Parts: sequence; C-alpha cells; structure tokens
Amino acid sequence: MCKTERVRARMRALAGRVRAAVRGDAGMVTSEYAVGIIAAVAFAALLYKVLTSGQVSEELQGIVKRALDVRM
Repeated sequence: MCKTERVRARMRALAGRVRAAVRGDAGMVTSEYAVGIIAAVAFAALLYKVLTSGQVSEELQGIVKRALDVRM
C-alpha cells in the first residue's frame, strides 16, 4: 500500500469515527430538549394554577385597580 492509499484509509476511518460520534450525540440532544419541554410545561401548569387561585387572583385584581385609580 502506497503512502497516498494509507492517508486515504486513515481519512476514511477518521470520517467514520466522526459520523459515529455525531450520530451518538443526536439522541442525547433530543432527549434533553424533551426533558426541557416537559419541565417548561409542568412549570407553566403550576404557574397557571397559582395565578388562577382565589387569593392570588384577588391580589392581582387589587393591584390592577390601584394602578388604574392613580391620578396623574
């Protein structure tokens, strides 16, 4: 095998390792996004429950009323 063929063989092997490494990370990134989306939805649901509860809703309405009653 001449020097050029050895270099090409090494380059093919390197390219194969790079492709394998990239493919291995693709699932990891997708799963991280999935966990992040699930956490964001859970946080949004919790926030919705808190903001629509009676006491918090009354407080928010009071803040808005006071803000609208301010004279300029």
